[in-house]
Amino acid sequence: MRREVKRVLCTLSAGIKSNDKKKGDDMELNASMIEAHIYRKKNDKIEFLLLKRGEKANYPGIWQMVTGKVKKNEKAFETVLREVKEETNLIAEKLFVVPNVNSFYSIADDKVNFVPVFLCLVDEDDEVKISKEHCKFRWVSKAKAKKMVAWTGQQKSLDIIYSYLTKKENQIRFVEIK
Repeated sequence: MRREVKRVLCTLSAGIKSNDKKKGDDMELNASMIEAHIYRKKNDKIEFLLLKRGEKANYPGIWQMVTGKVKKNEKAFETVLREVKEETNLIAEKLFVVPNVNSFYSIADDKVNFVPVFLCLVDEDDEVKISKEHCKFRWVSKAKAKKMVAWTGQQKSLDIIYSYLTKKENQIRFVEIK
């Protein structure tokens, strides 16, 4: 997987300038956002928290995990902890780096965006209190979550996470941030 990510980054970065963009230059690479999947274990089952974006938010009505923008002088994992608290009022008991980076192209600013993926374990009894950015939340199975999220990259992240959480012999190693 690392080789594939490196190959994609090398391919995308060929001819792409990250600074001093002028009209007519190639598009930029951007890595200023995070994706955080929240899960709990309830009755020996894994459940994922999905949030429905409000009608006044970007991408109104879609179901998603926690996402957010990295603030100046903030590390990506710090953004995860902040955004999880702001959007759900939950506190991560454990935080992991998922070996996956999602990407998308933004036509608005002509940038290719790379989004590191994280996983947060929360206590099964903690109460979710969503922010004004969202209008609903649901705890769902992996299968249901994959049907609800909008993008294939997010579905792939769910597959990687679920494989990690359920297989005893697993080649995938998640890095825990302590």
